[in-house]
Amino acid sequence: MTTAANGTVTTTDAPAPAHTFSQGVRKGGLLQVSGQGPMDPATTTYIAPGDVHAQTLRTLENVRAILEAGGASVGDVLMFRVYLTAREHFSAMNDAYGEFVSRHVPEGAALPARTTVFVGLPHAEMLVEIDALAAPAA
Repeated sequence: MTTAANGTVTTTDAPAPAHTFSQGVRKGGLLQVSGQGPMDPATTTYIAPGDVHAQTLRTLENVRAILEAGGASVGDVLMFRVYLTAREHFSAMNDAYGEFVSRHVPEGAALPARTTVFVGLPHAEMLVEIDALAAPAA
């Protein structure tokens, strides 16, 4: 776990923030993960141009890395917020999301809540951005 005394969560296993915000913040019993995109943290490049399925999986792995750095797991997530650039990407994103959640949420556990909205994103390469709110065990 990489959580500073002020609650800031950081990890090199997810892309570093490009602006003035934290990868994640843990306060009280909650951990908020900032919106992540399909950037490979090792190369700092966006992956899979035009492939929302692959971009969704990479984005969720970035979210997972920050969750784990903050002492949480995907099973601790209360809510994922998914931002897509186009309505026609919903099915491929949903398939990737389902694969990821099936792999990382323990069987029988409550599935996270989710909201999906259609927006413009800050980089043309990004088809998806995802943030998460978790309630990790103390």
